[in-house]
Amino acid sequence: MEHRWKGSDKGLNWCWELGRQMREETPELAKRAQDGELMISGWKGGVDPASKIKSKKGTYNYLAEWQGLRGEDLNIDTDLPTTLVCSLSGVEVTYSKDGHKLEN
Repeated sequence: MEHRWKGSDKGLNWCWELGRQMREETPELAKRAQDGELMISGWKGGVDPASKIKSKKGTYNYLAEWQGLRGEDLNIDTDLPTTLVCSLSGVEVTYSKDGHKLEN
């Protein structure tokens, strides 16, 4: 627990590895992520397809898991926010280290 979540990476490596595992176990989910969908997961940052909002906040943990699910290398600059647009809903999601503190 101490090493995984409170280390210098704040759990991002673990989240990325979980995404890689999910890629192997659920290829249809991986395909959706590769197509740019920001699907709902256990971390804040996914988008409900029926959502009427235009933008929301998300966590780097979500982004790390999503990159692993897509088969990408972990590539997050935690000093800068990252913004993605869900290909399914068109909702813009901004990921940051403070994403877990912000309201949707």
